[in-house]
Amino acid sequence: MFSFSVPLGKLVRTLSRLRGGGSAFPGLVVEKIDPGFMQRTLSGLPHGVAVVSGTNGKTTTTKMVVELLESQGLKVFTNRTGSNFTRGVAASLLGDVDWRGRLDADVAILELDEAHAVHFVNKVPPRFSLLLNVLRDQLDRFGEIDKTARLLEHIAQKTTDTVVLNREDPRVARIANTLNAPGALHHPSVRYFGLDESLRSTFPNDDDMRTATTGPSSPNTPAPGTAGEVPDGPAADVVLRRVGAQDADFEFDGETVTTGMKLRGVYNIFNAAAALSLARAILGTGAVDTPKLVKALGDVAPAFGRGESLTVDGQPLELVLVKNPSGFRLGLKSFPAGGYATMIAINDNYADGRDMSWLWDVDFESLREDGVEVLTGVRAYDMALRLQYDEVRFGTVETDITSALHAFIDGSRGKPKRIFCTYTAMLAIRRELAKITIVEVVS
Repeated sequence: MFSFSVPLGKLVRTLSRLRGGGSAFPGLVVEKIDPGFMQRTLSGLPHGVAVVSGTNGKTTTTKMVVELLESQGLKVFTNRTGSNFTRGVAASLLGDVDWRGRLDADVAILELDEAHAVHFVNKVPPRFSLLLNVLRDQLDRFGEIDKTARLLEHIAQKTTDTVVLNREDPRVARIANTLNAPGALHHPSVRYFGLDESLRSTFPNDDDMRTATTGPSSPNTPAPGTAGEVPDGPAADVVLRRVGAQDADFEFDGETVTTGMKLRGVYNIFNAAAALSLARAILGTGAVDTPKLVKALGDVAPAFGRGESLTVDGQPLELVLVKNPSGFRLGLKSFPAGGYATMIAINDNYADGRDMSWLWDVDFESLREDGVEVLTGVRAYDMALRLQYDEVRFGTVETDITSALHAFIDGSRGKPKRIFCTYTAMLAIRRELAKITIVEVVS
């Protein structure tokens, strides 16, 4: 059925991009004038819709799932901008549908913010869902952590075919109980992704982090609250057995496969197990080219701003997104400071979360030896105070991100660089870097 909302939405999208406007605005317009647009467009996909949600890792995991499915010959629609509100999905659809509103795809893989995913699944029940984790993040938006768990539970309850859960996160794993209860809406099947016991302390869940007295446990120390619990838990469809410097071992179908990994960061490797499990669920019992699937997993490059590596003055510059204590801790652990010039950019805009008190839950001692060259963003001085308490020396404090970035580049010539940044700070930094180096355009 032809709808005038599609050409109008496409026009708004074109004008918005010409003016440098937000990527989600056209979606907001089409939602207002045609509330059934998403449901109508996505309802006919042969493999349906899969939703990826959770506190950490949505963007990179979604990218992995897309590339895994494409390796098997599927046409995949996704919200590549990382705009994970419903209007962001609508805006991405406007870019992919033809003028009659038809989408040429086999499946949709959608990254969705926990709260906005609830609104989406009420309109478009997903066939598949992948729920990654529940960690303290943006308490000003979501409230306490159990509320976030309830949001993810609602997504699972609306899922019609298969729900993939993180076996190692007790709040996520417990969602399975509600799906099998009498009176449940769809009774989807449940599968899990998990960790080898030797790796569990590397990925503390939220309770572990809150009860630990000195931050995350060392790799040889069992994490409190999980040791003794998980071994009795359900079998996992995909298990991450080992993480190496540039490769990893995954076990599925009774076999262990080793693959090189372009992704950086231990948290990304665990999410690779999640992506592999969801892709296997979507592909179902049909023919799967496993060697191609594994090769595609190893070839996935970081999503923009999530360990993304650019080149400035002949040296690598890495962008590491940080938005809560767990993400910052694992970022510091995954990207050692030695030999790198470091900048930290902290904003407190709506998309970052207004409450920055979580910075006090992060241990910054790993930065002591080399220090931090530049602090920037709206909360640069808050970050400076936090580093003082951990006895980490720092140089320039400049709230203007553009000025700070140029000072950082000029002051660290000849050295590889790394920037830890919140979401809106990362977007601002990428815009500035695009003026001096090649930056992937995401639209």
